[in-house]
Amino acid sequence: MSLVKHFRDLRVYRTAFDAAMQIFELSKRWPPEERYSLTDQVRRSSRSVCEQIAEAWRKRRYPAHFRSKLTDADSEAAETQSWLEFALRCGYITQEYFEALDAVYDEISGGLVRMIDQSDQWCTFQSKVEEESCDYLLSERLTHPKTHTLTNTPAGNNGEDDLIRK
Repeated sequence: MSLVKHFRDLRVYRTAFDAAMQIFELSKRWPPEERYSLTDQVRRSSRSVCEQIAEAWRKRRYPAHFRSKLTDADSEAAETQSWLEFALRCGYITQEYFEALDAVYDEISGGLVRMIDQSDQWCTFQSKVEEESCDYLLSERLTHPKTHTLTNTPAGNNGEDDLIRK
């Protein structure tokens, strides 16, 4: 078990944060006419997953609020998956990249649902709780570095090879 003292210690938060950063980097290459529709919406929903998890962590003294915020995070994860599907159908991302991110958001949703189902484990007056190592697994496709960098990419692959970690 690992000790969770802060929402940033949660695996589900770190996974969601990394996925949101991957989406941010990838969406920089999308057409300018998508700036206020697809690009803005997928960035907002992917970031909102993280924000809702952070808010849930601070509201864990109140089980109903905790579950509500995690439910909101799960809804934002589903919205992100929907926007990614639009990006795929519009030809802005490849099938491979879509499948990788879609699987990560399925994993995030699984972790959130498990936290909701086991809210009594998380809802406490203590400043820290223990996170079971088997609660939800991290995807090996995306890593969790402290900083996110993107290298210059050759023309033709939209930089996706640099973003997908196999």
